[in-house]
Amino acid sequence: MKKQSRKIEEYPEILTLQDACELLNCHPNTLRNWDNEGTLKAIRFGKRGDRRYKKEDVLKIINQNHGKTK
Repeated sequence: MKKQSRKIEEYPEILTLQDACELLNCHPNTLRNWDNEGTLKAIRFGKRGDRRYKKEDVLKIINQNHGKTK
């Protein structure tokens, strides 16, 4: 059974790595690489330095690439 995805509006303004992966349909390592390259900068959170992403930044990436996939 396929997992039902949430609507974009249901996601919080600050996304976890997993949330951002769901929206962008990519592997977590892709987002880590994009952070290191500066393509999609992460906010570092907590002692471990967990990555969080602004929803608005993720939506910009989606909108930029939307025209390229057609």
